[in-house]
Amino acid sequence: MDAGVINVENVKQVIVIRKDLKMRRGKEIAQGAHASIAFLTNRFVNSPNALGSLTPADFSQAEWEWIRGNFRKICVVVDSEEELLSLVRDAQDAHLIVELIEDAGLTEFHGTLTFTAAAIGPDTDEKLDPITGHLRLY
Repeated sequence: MDAGVINVENVKQVIVIRKDLKMRRGKEIAQGAHASIAFLTNRFVNSPNALGSLTPADFSQAEWEWIRGNFRKICVVVDSEEELLSLVRDAQDAHLIVELIEDAGLTEFHGTLTFTAAAIGPDTDEKLDPITGHLRLY
């Protein structure tokens, strides 16, 4: 974990949903949930430790505070695939954790692979707000 003290109240994950797709509300919630949990599931799957076990040392201090804290999430919207992908690139360029969700199209989108949502973070407000602070709340 990183040195220093991080206040858990200043740590969050931002979940981004594409509103232009006009997904059913349940589909939007599922896509946002996929994005949020992908941060942890990908860590387990890609863990170099035996059986995908993780310890606090496998996370930054901000990530660990989020996990053991209140799982603060902010849900925001974008209006196009281009806006979502641009946001993902900006977050990656800022060295933030980004999980982009591509739906298989089994229940909507007529079998077409479609980028539906992303999760950025967890990290501190200070690092996330310059990238996501301008977005409309869901």
